[in-house]
Amino acid sequence: MEKAQDSARRKQVRSAGIASITGWAMDLYDLTIILYLAPTIGPLLFPAHNATLQLTFVYASFAVTLLFRPLGSALFGAYADRNGRKQAMMIAILGVGLSTAFMGAVPTYATIGFAAPILFLVLRVVQGVFVGGVVASTHTLGTETVAPEHRGLMSGLVAGGGAGAGAVVASLVYFVVSAVVPSEDFGSYGWRVMFCTGLLTAAFSFYIYRRTEESPLWHGKTSGPTVRKSPLRDIFGPRYRKTTLLNIALSAGSATAYYLTVGFFPTFFGANLGISKTTSAMILIIANVGVMVGGVLGGHLSDRIGRRAVFLCFGVPNVVLLPLLYLWLASLNSDSIALVTVISTAIAVIVMAGSAPVLIFLNERFPTEIRATGTGLSWNIGFAIGGVIPAIVTAVSPSVSDIPVRLTIAIAVAAVVFLLAALSVRETRHLGLGERDNVQPPEAAVVVADGA
Repeated sequence: MEKAQDSARRKQVRSAGIASITGWAMDLYDLTIILYLAPTIGPLLFPAHNATLQLTFVYASFAVTLLFRPLGSALFGAYADRNGRKQAMMIAILGVGLSTAFMGAVPTYATIGFAAPILFLVLRVVQGVFVGGVVASTHTLGTETVAPEHRGLMSGLVAGGGAGAGAVVASLVYFVVSAVVPSEDFGSYGWRVMFCTGLLTAAFSFYIYRRTEESPLWHGKTSGPTVRKSPLRDIFGPRYRKTTLLNIALSAGSATAYYLTVGFFPTFFGANLGISKTTSAMILIIANVGVMVGGVLGGHLSDRIGRRAVFLCFGVPNVVLLPLLYLWLASLNSDSIALVTVISTAIAVIVMAGSAPVLIFLNERFPTEIRATGTGLSWNIGFAIGGVIPAIVTAVSPSVSDIPVRLTIAIAVAAVVFLLAALSVRETRHLGLGERDNVQPPEAAVVVADGA
């Protein structure tokens, strides 16, 4: 009997882990396709003779998606807290896939004028709402299902493994499409093919979710009176307001570092280093394997030494190390492919390792009945802030050649913000995920202790 129960438990954990990682990967795949196509679709959708302005439009449309992710988290997070993580995931991922595919059908500026960029931006808004829904439910399902001693590892697997896998798949698709479609035709229909693959990712994810069981912690909370009608009131209320604000600051520092490094690599390699599409795709595959390694490393360490300790162990050296590595990378060109690959992979590992425990850290700061909403909003508001920064960096750069220096400055600022946020929070590993009722947020616990 016990063996059967253990087997069923392992199957449930494995299924939830696969579903969470798959959802995160497919979400990141659909979200980041635009980064691989930025130099191509900029001139097609935006009327300008200035390459910097065209890149700014593309990154602004990327940022628009991130800006609307908090709305998706509020809607789908509340839905997941009331109706379950699994159901929310299934609806959200279908919305992401369909909105991504429709982007591949948008006519160019030459065909319909300013309606082209407007239509594209509308679809990015819709995608952002659904992406926020995916983020609000995927990580909670995985971390709530796995055993307490492996929750940091699950966090790293979802954030690093999922993000890395999604980017690797995007790189592979980009490599294949670039190799199959002639260069002169890529601007005609090759970029459309990449967006339309969103339908395939949605179908695959939906198949995985259908076979996934609901979170056992959510099931345990749905029968009592603790299920709330409005999680937002608690998250921004007196009890959790400070917790939420610190969560957002930590997420924003982490997101900005990611989007200015790994997220900017697809454009940076081509526009600044002069590396070809196919070669860039291969470098990106290797770099995103580094993202996976960093996620597993940081997540596993957080199970051993604590979430906050990992933030500080990587956050302190990254204030200096990340800007130096990026300046070194910017000094290279297409004749130094091997060195570009090594440096970009090293950057990917240290950026992801430092932020790998963020998801579980956020989860541990909210009780089960408001966890999907609280974590989703904290994460997505932070990533909305981080996602806007690449557009700002490109907008304030007089020319493409000026981008690296401004990127370096922004990366240094992001590293400082992340470090300050990490210094301001308290350890959460001991709090668990709802095994004990009436969990107090760390800041509230400190106030109570001081008052006593």
